[in-house]
Amino acid sequence: MTELRCRISETLEGDNEEEEEEETQQSEPELDTKGVEKLSSGATDENLQQKDGSEVKGDEPEQEEESIKPAVRTPRSSSTSGFLQRLVRVFFGCLAAVACGMLYAVYLSTYHDRKFWFSTKQELEREITFQEGSGLYYYYYKHMLAAPSFERGFYELTIDNKTVSGQTINAVERLSLYPELIASFVYRMTGSQDFVEPVYFYVGAVFGLQAVYVTALFLCSWVMSGTWVAGMLAVAWYVINRSDTTKVDHALPLRDNWALPYFSCQVAALTGFLSNNISSATEMFCYLTMSATTFTFLLVWEHSHYILFIQGLCLFLLDSFDLVPPRKMADIHKVYLSSLFLAYLFQFQNATLLSSPLLSLLIGSVLARYFQQKMKMGPLVARVMKLFLHFHLVFTTGITFSYLVKKLIPVSESDFILKFLEVKFGLNTTTDFVTNFLLCQESLQTPGQDFFLRLTQASVLPFYLLVLSVCLLSTFQTIYRRLSGQPMKTDHRLEDGRIGEQPEVIYHVFHTLFFGGLALLFEGMKYLWTPYVCMFTAFGVCCPGLWMTVFKWVKLKSIHPVVLSLILSTAVPTIIGFSLWREYCPRVLAELSDLPEFYDPDTMELISWIRSQAPVAAVFAGSPHLLATIKLCSGAAVTSLPLYSDVNLLKRTEDTYQVYAMRSAEDVYKLLTSQKTNYVIIEESICNELSFNKGCRIKDLLDISNGHVVYDKGEIYSFSKHGRFCHEIKMNYSPYTNYFTRVFWNRSYHVYKVNSVISFQY
Repeated sequence: MTELRCRISETLEGDNEEEEEEETQQSEPELDTKGVEKLSSGATDENLQQKDGSEVKGDEPEQEEESIKPAVRTPRSSSTSGFLQRLVRVFFGCLAAVACGMLYAVYLSTYHDRKFWFSTKQELEREITFQEGSGLYYYYYKHMLAAPSFERGFYELTIDNKTVSGQTINAVERLSLYPELIASFVYRMTGSQDFVEPVYFYVGAVFGLQAVYVTALFLCSWVMSGTWVAGMLAVAWYVINRSDTTKVDHALPLRDNWALPYFSCQVAALTGFLSNNISSATEMFCYLTMSATTFTFLLVWEHSHYILFIQGLCLFLLDSFDLVPPRKMADIHKVYLSSLFLAYLFQFQNATLLSSPLLSLLIGSVLARYFQQKMKMGPLVARVMKLFLHFHLVFTTGITFSYLVKKLIPVSESDFILKFLEVKFGLNTTTDFVTNFLLCQESLQTPGQDFFLRLTQASVLPFYLLVLSVCLLSTFQTIYRRLSGQPMKTDHRLEDGRIGEQPEVIYHVFHTLFFGGLALLFEGMKYLWTPYVCMFTAFGVCCPGLWMTVFKWVKLKSIHPVVLSLILSTAVPTIIGFSLWREYCPRVLAELSDLPEFYDPDTMELISWIRSQAPVAAVFAGSPHLLATIKLCSGAAVTSLPLYSDVNLLKRTEDTYQVYAMRSAEDVYKLLTSQKTNYVIIEESICNELSFNKGCRIKDLLDISNGHVVYDKGEIYSFSKHGRFCHEIKMNYSPYTNYFTRVFWNRSYHVYKVNSVISFQY
């Protein structure tokens, strides 16, 4: 309340005309300095340069007048007290940010331990808890620690012939294993093996990154709103909507759990870098942070360049509408290009980065800016025409560059992605198993209504739509003013009521719109959109500038708009925070106490049999997620991996899945032996799968791909001269017994040995 009174009193004093003149005179030297810096940075609008120049000349006498005023008007004690107040606010804000991050990490650690009973289980039981095939990454972490030296372990991963049968792969490049390399290196160098188990160090590293993730969201909301209350509200919404903001609860080693914290730090640094009200030292710090996090983000996740492409589109719009200084855009382009170059080198000359849409966009933007140096000059109609020409030039150049690169360096994934998108948006149909298999993955399907219902119940979605509407309309006003030739104000006052003139706010408007559109199409994109919905909404309700913008539009006169905006920016988040604490705090705490034990006895029995009975050099075939668990727990070679961005591995997965199709024993035998399979594992959950979405069952996808379906009056029926393999082989009759011998079974799994010598028994 003390801070609120100070802000209100300062605003009321601004209504006095005489005091306004004095404050203007006192602030003129600072404004003049900014004007001179802006002129020296090479502004492209000549009219604006002339106007700024006249202002500088006109202010020189006032500066001389100001210099001869007595020092009593600006006492040193007031400036010192103001500096101390700012220092105290920054200190407590940083303390709150770090505290939120640490508390969230402790909460995740406690939740994970009690959900899986992690601390009470043996090593094998702990490894089985890594779900969704994520245990494969932890296997390579163990391999690095078991190697005699870090260099030897790294070399073995680059020529790995013990993972995928019949193939020698560079596992570091193929699986983006830099997180495991860094974690194992730190574990060795710090001597952590003396006081912490490897698995706890690995899990702790992931939870530590989640703390960084939350802290970065806190700082981002704080920078934009000016109050760290917004940061606390953003963190509260993030934790409440944890099921829609992160996958760390059930699949720790996934690449996005390692990568998204770095992206969050990059977005926070970019937000500070775009801000006008920062010092040169702060700007340099943001620039360096942005450079380091962009490179790291590209290094640890194979899909990161697509995410940065969406971010690049947002920044491209800011630059096209002349909403950010050209100098800053040039610096951001340097960050992108240098990060792509370094990532290309560290990922063993990864051709995917050369054909990435991010690089194509950068090439198109740089060339278009070179050929259209006077694009941001002229009247409104001329600038709009130049803008359309600029868009055409950028995207034409980018597409041409990408086409030439793909012709010189063939990239198989690009054609597959286009085919996938055609089917996704209904432009084409296909019977291809791989394409339909990916379309049936939950992360690539359209999100259900329950997702938006959860956001509404947590009160984040209604306030988000309100904040987005205000910021978007204000952004449109700013764009119109810029295209009309009006300059943007670099020194914003609360009384102006122009929230859409702040470059960092405009960026986040575009950011949330682009990622929100993708989240409406692909459910997996919600993990990139929802955290920034929480951050952006918290900024809006806590920012007096947003409320002031609304009051300027409605021309509020009954109550002083500045006073009311300050009151609402404090009262609304307080009410929201209290209601969230009252409703959700007991639920969050209850999650730590009411947790069932995770136990999978059938998988445990299967892994124990493999470790004790199967030969060391045996090769196993099965579903990708199960094979990842087998690889982690036994180290045996497998036929495929749960890596859905690799088309070749997906083709091998299709061949393995033929055990659930209507194929003959001989056909399945040939497919398995071509992959050098020794044992094939049939899962009851796939063979007898029951699902409301009938067309997405594995056996349905295989029947469509193999042409074993008949369409009758809108219904789909499976038909083949052969029975379904996974059912027929259990009957234990010829010709199935000629090719396969059952060696293990329980309620969930049936393991068959692929006979090396065919015995014809009738």
